[in-house]
Formats: sequence, C-alpha cells, structure tokens
Amino acid sequence: MSEATRSLLQRWGASFRKGTDFDSWGQLVEAIDEYQILARHLQKEAVSQPNNSEFTEDQKKTLAKIATCLELRSAALQSTQSQEEFKLEDLKKLEPILKSILTYNKEFPFDVQPVPPRKILAPGEEEDLEFEEDEEEGGAGAGSPDAFPARVPGTSEGTLLPRLPSEPGMTLLTIKIEKIGLKDAGQCIDPYITVSVKDLNGIDLTPVQDTSVAPRKEDTYIHFNVDIEIQKHVEKLTKGAAIFFEFKHYKPKKRFTSTKCFAFMEMDEIKAGPIVIELYKKPTDFKRKKLQLLTKKPLYLHLHQTLHKE
Repeated sequence: MSEATRSLLQRWGASFRKGTDFDSWGQLVEAIDEYQILARHLQKEAVSQPNNSEFTEDQKKTLAKIATCLELRSAALQSTQSQEEFKLEDLKKLEPILKSILTYNKEFPFDVQPVPPRKILAPGEEEDLEFEEDEEEGGAGAGSPDAFPARVPGTSEGTLLPRLPSEPGMTLLTIKIEKIGLKDAGQCIDPYITVSVKDLNGIDLTPVQDTSVAPRKEDTYIHFNVDIEIQKHVEKLTKGAAIFFEFKHYKPKKRFTSTKCFAFMEMDEIKAGPIVIELYKKPTDFKRKKLQLLTKKPLYLHLHQTLHKE
C-alpha cells in the first residue's frame, strides 16, 4: 500500500466517523453533508481509470456500494417516512469494510447497487464545474446536492404525490407551477423542479417531490403547468417553515443534474390566487441566511395557489 493510499483510507475513515458521530448526536444537517461529501469521493474513486488507482475493480464496486449506503442513510435522515429506512446501526457495519477495503473479500452485507456517478454531487463540488455559466446567472457557485436518486437523462417522470385526505377544519394547499423565466430558457435540457418543505434548520417536513420534465419552452420561459399537492395541512406546518422550488437541468458535458437556481415561499405568502416569487443564486440556502438574487432582470417563478378547506 502506497503512502498516498494509506492517507486516503485514513481520510475516508475520519470522514465516515465524523458523519456517524453527527448522526448519533442528532446533528442531522451536518451528518447529511458529511455523508454526501464522502459518498462523492468514494464514487469518484470507484469510476477512476485502472492506471490511476490502486484499487481492484471488485474493490471499486464495494466502494460504490458504500457510497450508495451513505446516500440511503442521507435520504433516510431527510425523509418523514419511517418505512424501509437505512438505519445508523446498519451504516456503522460498513466502517470496518471501508477500513480494510484492500483485503475485504466477503459478500457485501446489504443488497444495494452502485450509484451511477451523476447521482452524487456533494456540497461545493460543482464549484469547478460550473465556470461556463456567466456571472449574472450564478457564476462559479457551489452546487447543492441533488435528491437521491437523481433523474435519468431523457426520462420525463416526476415523483408527484396525490392530495392528502381532507380533515375537518384543516387546510390543504395545491400549488400550480405555471412557468419560470430564465434568459437562457431554451438551452436547458430536461428541466424540472424539485419541491420541498423545510423548517428553519433546513430539515424536510414533507416528502420531497419532483415535477415531470417541462413540456414546453417559449422565449425566456419554461412552462410546467403542473399541480403540486403539499403533503401536510397548512395548520400543521411549523413556524418559520418555507416551501422551496429548486430548478434543475441536465448538463451532458458534465454528466450530472445541476441546480441552476431556487425560489421559496414563506408561510405568510400562502394565499389563494397567483403569486410571483424571485429567483436566487445557488447553492440552495434552506436556512435562508445568505440569499443572492439570480439576476437583475425581471425573471421570476410564476405560481398559482389553491386552498382546500372543509
């Protein structure tokens, strides 16, 4: 084992322990970030060329499967669903495998498949990949990680959920995403929007939903005309919550789905009728502390809200 590989394994091990420590302490945002960063590095090694790596192809497959498990745990921490979660105690079983990856020859303990490279993009790792976008549209900013799993290029399916059952005295919210204005709208490949509801700490309050790929582009607009059913009664949303809309598109040269910009609605903006909201530069700031407008041009996300109350 070379000194470089020894150092690499030590860094991976330290990152793994850091993530599981955060997880154990209930620091979920920090744990998610650490898991996604490590997953990205493992995946990068897993797809490296043979002459650039000391790892065998079987060892690379194991690294890719560990990356999958890190993403599964990250997704579990962001989900409000308790079914089929990938648990912390399961993830901890992988630490000795990662530590002894050069000699590990047993069957992997979980039935998972390696994640394709474009499914993982750790926070900050878009920084060197987005230089071709001009400064006004976001520049070389850090990218937010895409939801797991990522959309396969060329497909149009979304992950939209049906409206919840009504409850007496409770209000349900339907948001129609009508269109988004972007100066390079026509150049966006497979554009879609990820919708999430976050608390003040950036933790999901409802399942994350993706729209289908936009059916039409016209001038500086990308038209969606799709209804999003918010998966919680308005009265049950915590104080300070916000609904986020992340605009994403596929970048074939880089082989990943990129978040171009985002917008959000706060609770006092939930009112029946049309609403136009501003677009902000990535990375998506779920805590809403360092917001920068995407452009000075009058380009917005156009929505229409419908409230349902018995």
